[in-house]
Amino acid sequence: MEKYKGDRAIDILSHNLEAWNKEVAEGNKWTKPVDSRTIAAAKKGRWSVLLTPTKPVPTTWFPQLKGEKVLCLASGGGQQAPVLAAAGAEVTLLDNCPSQLETDKMVAKRERLSINIEQGDMRDLSRFQSEAFAVIVHPVSNSFIDDVLKVWQECYRVLRKGGCLLAGFDNPLTYIFDFKEWDLNHNLIVRYKIPYSDIEQLPQDELQSRIKDKETLEFGHSLEDQIGGQIKAGFAIVGFYEDSAGGDLLDPFINTFIATRAIKQQALSEGLINHDVKKAGE
Repeated sequence: MEKYKGDRAIDILSHNLEAWNKEVAEGNKWTKPVDSRTIAAAKKGRWSVLLTPTKPVPTTWFPQLKGEKVLCLASGGGQQAPVLAAAGAEVTLLDNCPSQLETDKMVAKRERLSINIEQGDMRDLSRFQSEAFAVIVHPVSNSFIDDVLKVWQECYRVLRKGGCLLAGFDNPLTYIFDFKEWDLNHNLIVRYKIPYSDIEQLPQDELQSRIKDKETLEFGHSLEDQIGGQIKAGFAIVGFYEDSAGGDLLDPFINTFIATRAIKQQALSEGLINHDVKKAGE
């Protein structure tokens, strides 16, 4: 996954891997594992997980988890995967960051949980068979890749019919502002356009600084790609809520995170195809 700034190719996947290794070392809150009390409660049926910063996912968004195959996608950090495994699901975790995965391995060992843990790119699920999972849990993370449509297409392929994709993502509005200006002068200045890319839109000196300091490179995907992209892949959106950032500068004015529940329905894909075939034969 390479992008170009001038004549220089930037390997986004490798860079963000190292950036998240750094986040783990610095104690980012999304890299801190759940405690034993949380796991004990989950084993007794009292559990919740986050797709966005503050609001727990409604339990009605999940099927009965006992024995269900769940993919935690780009969900490393010792949070969602261990809780869902403790609740009885057969969990597979895929994440790009080795340090994040080590946190999940630590929790699994500590709590004697069975979790299939794999390192990989969220856009490439080719290691998994089609219709392998009943649920995909995909918390806010696709802002670290350049092509979110590939994620939705792969999620659709590996979900069984009737399975659900639970996804969290940024409202792209966040990315229109110059956050350097906010940090320096507390002025909210609209400077960038959506879809947004650090690589394509940041001034060269700021981009080079982020690369040198191993800060994440981010992308603000349009709502057409985030929500419409799921529908285009074949999903039906059946659940939706918004969430705050938990104290960010825009929180007094607007919620900047979104969660969706999407279902893979046979009628949505095969039914439309059958209708078109019938119509063509009339």
